Amino acid sequence: MKMFEEIFGHGPTVTARAPGRVNLLGEHTDYQGGYVLPTAIPQQATVRLAPNGTGEHHVYAADLDEHATFPVGENAAGGFARYVAGALALGGAREGLNVHVTSDVPMAAGLSSSAALEVASLRALRDLGVLDADDEALALLAQRVEHEYVGVKSGILDQMASTFARAGQMLFLDTRTLHRETLPLPAGSEVLVIDSGVPRQLADSGYNERRAQVEEAARLLGVPELRDVTDPAWVEGLPSPLRERARHVVTENGRVLEAVRPGVSPERFGELMNASHASLRDDYAVSHPVVDALVAALQAHRDVYGARMTGAGFGGSLVALVRAGTAAAVGDAALGAGDGRARRVVP
Repeated sequence: MKMFEEIFGHGPTVTARAPGRVNLLGEHTDYQGGYVLPTAIPQQATVRLAPNGTGEHHVYAADLDEHATFPVGENAAGGFARYVAGALALGGAREGLNVHVTSDVPMAAGLSSSAALEVASLRALRDLGVLDADDEALALLAQRVEHEYVGVKSGILDQMASTFARAGQMLFLDTRTLHRETLPLPAGSEVLVIDSGVPRQLADSGYNERRAQVEEAARLLGVPELRDVTDPAWVEGLPSPLRERARHVVTENGRVLEAVRPGVSPERFGELMNASHASLRDDYAVSHPVVDALVAALQAHRDVYGARMTGAGFGGSLVALVRAGTAAAVGDAALGAGDGRARRVVP
């Protein structure tokens, strides 16, 4: 892997990092003002940059061995560089920068590799003295990168999690108010994350279609967002598939709110995760057969409290809450039941 000095002939001025995330509960609720419950994973994106005295940005992704060059203030042609280009433009870069990117967050796995890159890029600009923004404002800028430079109408979950979440703890976030609280994992538990090996492309996956469907459901119900629906029975009069899509969002919000009550047992937390997966598979229709098979194998294991797909879906990763001290062994057992493509991400 080529380092900054090898590519640009000088050292970086600043280095910044941001982690990927896994979402324990609260999937596809953030763009309807709902509740989410992510935790950070150990893997991070790292951005090193320095001014280059020109009117162009030069970006190199070491893990991909790919270069991109584009004028200051403009978008890149495509690929990973769009996330960096958006961050540099919205972050206020007015002169050319040399940018070196490395990341061990699995790509196209539903673990927010893109949000980690956006947040790390904006943190680097802040450390350089170009951007004046607190952490919350920085996360909101990162979301704008997705909307304006990548073309994905993402909610705020990924960017807030990459900014505020910590490994080994849960971040309870109200995505409407941005109120947040750090909570411990259920007693005697730990997190297992598996990449199914089925890549997902967010912009092409049906994500924007699902978002449009739940926005229409909210309109038909006469509420600003589905977060304002407190009784799942209210959605049953909607036409299909709006009924199923709305039912998932409403019941998922309920699962998050129950999960963060004081004293919730790991057994009950696991039941909520299992119910979340069934809802994502059947009502939101964003799972994948390979993911379903791995989730079923995990749910059948004696040391697993609960398991579900995580992320936007259509492939990607799954997360399980397991008995403390068993995650590695449980993960290996589940991989043995798979088709050979999957791998453990955490631990």
